[in-house]
Amino acid sequence: MYNDVYSQGNAGTQSGLNAYISKVFGTMFLGLLVTAVAALFTATSETLMDLFYGSNLVFVLIIAELAVVFILSARIGKMGYGACQAMFYLYAVINGITLASVFYVYDLGTVYVSFFTTAISFGVMAVYGAVTKKDLTNIGNMLMMALIGIIVATIINLFIGSETFDLVIAFIAVAVFVGLVAYDTQKLKSYYYASVGDYQMQRKIAIMGALSLYLDFINIFLYLLRIFGSRRD
Repeated sequence: MYNDVYSQGNAGTQSGLNAYISKVFGTMFLGLLVTAVAALFTATSETLMDLFYGSNLVFVLIIAELAVVFILSARIGKMGYGACQAMFYLYAVINGITLASVFYVYDLGTVYVSFFTTAISFGVMAVYGAVTKKDLTNIGNMLMMALIGIIVATIINLFIGSETFDLVIAFIAVAVFVGLVAYDTQKLKSYYYASVGDYQMQRKIAIMGALSLYLDFINIFLYLLRIFGSRRD
């Protein structure tokens, strides 16, 4: 029987909501830890680096990442909680492998600065999203539209190859994803109250909330790397 603290006895209460949000962030941070371990393990293994980056296998991993997110989003209602968890951590592992190249492309100082800047900005906006009384729905919708624009601009710049344009995109992207942290944090409240009474669905939706926040964190980190941009020679 499902006995999480935010479900049965505290269903629909403020304490239940707080425990639910804590659960989501705990899952998200565990996912980041899995990604970090996978990235470091891969980056320190010459065999694995040759395997993934000495061939086109890294592109297979990128496609696999997209497939995992698509399957998890499309079939969350039909999948069990254990399967949703497994998909989330599978994504974290695959993403860690694809991020291993960060340790070869950028100086470690740049990686550290980008990570701590990401952590601070993420934390501030997550707290804001959790405590603000302002409805961020309209802002969130605009940020999602801006995200589409960023994707289009990035594709265009693949053909232009402008470093200045790439830097502008990175600054805008950081602003968008920082805003999305607050929006996605606030959405956790609606996820919680919409699923009160359906404990299995509540747990599965928590996984989706954790994935959204995880992606926000990773994207802020990657775009900050491009801004700080001290690459290895």
